[in-house]
Amino acid sequence: MNNLRFDAVETVLSRQKKSVSIPEGKPSTFYGKNVFSIEKMKEYLPKNAYEKLVVIIDTGEVIDRELAEHISQAMKSWAISNGATHYSHWFQPLTGSTAEKHDAFFEPDRNGLPVEKFTADSLIQQEPDASSFPNGGIRNTFEARGYTGWDPSSPVFLFETAAGKTLCIPTVFLSYTGEALDYKAPLLKAINALDKAAVDVCQYFGKSVTRVAASLGIEQEYFLVDLSLYNARPDLLLTGRTLFGHMSAKGQQLEDHYFGSIPERVMAFMVDLENESLKLGIPLKTRHNEVAPSQFECAPMFEEMNLAIDHNQLLLNIMEQVALRHSFKVLIHEKPYADINGSGKHNNWSLITNTGINLLAPGKTPKTNLMFLTFFVNTIKAVYEHADLLRASIASASNDHRLGANEAPPAIISIFLGSQLNDVLDEIETPRIAKIVKSESMLWHGIPKIPELNLDNTDRNRTSPFAFTGNKFEFRAVGSSANSASSMTVLNAIVADQLIQFKADVDKLIAKDTKKDLAILNVIRKYLKQSRAIRFEGNGYSKEWEIEAENRGLSNIKTTPKALDVYTSDKSLKLFESLGILNRRESHARHEILLESYFKKIQIEARVIGEIVNSMLAPASITYLNELVENVKGLKDLGLPKESYSSQLNLVERISTLINEILENTEAMRQERKKANHIEDIREKAIAYDENVRVYFDKIRYYINKLEQIVDDNKWPVPKLRELLFVN
Repeated sequence: MNNLRFDAVETVLSRQKKSVSIPEGKPSTFYGKNVFSIEKMKEYLPKNAYEKLVVIIDTGEVIDRELAEHISQAMKSWAISNGATHYSHWFQPLTGSTAEKHDAFFEPDRNGLPVEKFTADSLIQQEPDASSFPNGGIRNTFEARGYTGWDPSSPVFLFETAAGKTLCIPTVFLSYTGEALDYKAPLLKAINALDKAAVDVCQYFGKSVTRVAASLGIEQEYFLVDLSLYNARPDLLLTGRTLFGHMSAKGQQLEDHYFGSIPERVMAFMVDLENESLKLGIPLKTRHNEVAPSQFECAPMFEEMNLAIDHNQLLLNIMEQVALRHSFKVLIHEKPYADINGSGKHNNWSLITNTGINLLAPGKTPKTNLMFLTFFVNTIKAVYEHADLLRASIASASNDHRLGANEAPPAIISIFLGSQLNDVLDEIETPRIAKIVKSESMLWHGIPKIPELNLDNTDRNRTSPFAFTGNKFEFRAVGSSANSASSMTVLNAIVADQLIQFKADVDKLIAKDTKKDLAILNVIRKYLKQSRAIRFEGNGYSKEWEIEAENRGLSNIKTTPKALDVYTSDKSLKLFESLGILNRRESHARHEILLESYFKKIQIEARVIGEIVNSMLAPASITYLNELVENVKGLKDLGLPKESYSSQLNLVERISTLINEILENTEAMRQERKKANHIEDIREKAIAYDENVRVYFDKIRYYINKLEQIVDDNKWPVPKLRELLFVN
């Protein structure tokens, strides 16, 4: 065992399960321990300040400077009493990960005496360097100023590492000129737009609803790999996925990993992860093995959307930290291994009123069912009208590998409802004989009585990108590494826009003396006819669906560079601008940032392939080839007939051909990469990387995988997929 691969395997085999420190008491006793919750505010704030804050939280008013000063002092006292030495604004720049800059509470006062200081100014706003974050041309490199601003709707928390504790304050991130440079600011605006539009529509059904919150539950899939094996694979280390590797003879074909017994080392990691998450107020509920070997999933309870997304981003940070304690590496790439299932981040979305009603839960009476159908059908219509924008919201270089790969929905956006709901919608769309049904002061003309609907009225369809699952829609196409704020900003925006249009259409009919309930149903019926093409109940993986979808006029945009075009279409620009979510400059900037991120990821992968081929795989294969050549020469020198060593000679020829193919294709890829690098237009550059550079990846992978099967196992320099997936 004289190479890094075997050293790594030996290290894994010698590992012991790490013991987990379990907090005292039941989970409910330490849940939210490291969160400055409303209950802790009551303990640390003056009574009048606390009472004022409770009212503001309920009404959504702005926190004034005097109250902010009280809150900052309370936060400081709580944080320091729990061992924190620093504070940081915690934000979500357009890199796709989180960012933070730590400042110490300690500072000398003007007399040089040491004090711990944290003011309202420190809480409300900081000025991190904005020049090196993606900005899409909004800022020049030499213009460094940017601002983070406190988001009071997401509680502050203590993040603990071996080096100590830091008070983290969730914030938005804005440029010096006020444009959003993050995922949170547009999300908050989209949540607000949806709230307002939904409340206006709810008024048709009663005046008690004053707020509608988008709720979200995010299922997070991931892979685990031992840290030693991970470090021995340069492609995993630098790109998050294996760029080559022949699939293990045993993969997921026996389906024995799914919901199977959780390995002991992994269970220790999961327990540790759950404890750390619970202390930070993340309500993790579910853990299990996923379909592929070494693939797992965790899922929380539903939360208000902004908090759910903050918690998911924080969860990824915690997973990384906890995994290292257990000598694991978490892989959240959508497709870390070819030929087995990739990972998604299923977003379960619904709408909840301040009165506790789930607007996407079927009701028990015609009145509540009419309200359900209103929001249900408007969501369908919104997805139909903006399917391409929803597709763009989940587009990335990594998710392109997963979409349509028989373990994830296709790039065609469609909606699955189930047979019962489809029958109900068909009945509403095409009314039968005229009936009059009087119920709860409602007079229904020319329609059948809407039946009572069960909560789980149909089976699930895992091939659908956007499926109704009883009382929520599940957006299954979101990638595991994505910040859900991107897709949820779009979903909230398109539903808000659709609800605004719905109210205008209904009010127009009411103004013509149509009864309110009949006006609502007439508009619903019209929307059902218009959006019928988006509803699909069959197998989204099938080729037949691709053909049918094209006949229906649905888009099938398979790669990111072209999918992103919709962000700068007149329709999308108008949508975001009219709702106050993104101005045109911000939309164009995001389009550019996403394109740049795409080609840079492909560029890095191409460079990694070239480096590994030229410095590791080709030399190892040539070394083995030379041994075979010497063997054949020796047999020939012995005077043996050629037919007695023809197989060895064929093997020499085969290996030589494979090495040549790998080297030639790697060089051709390098030349295409050089050409692409000289393209100035960022969209054309991204397309060139997609169509001219990335096309070599599968060719090179194919030849490497063939070579891996025949080169002496002792000479193959990097861990094989069987080791990455099964040695743990």
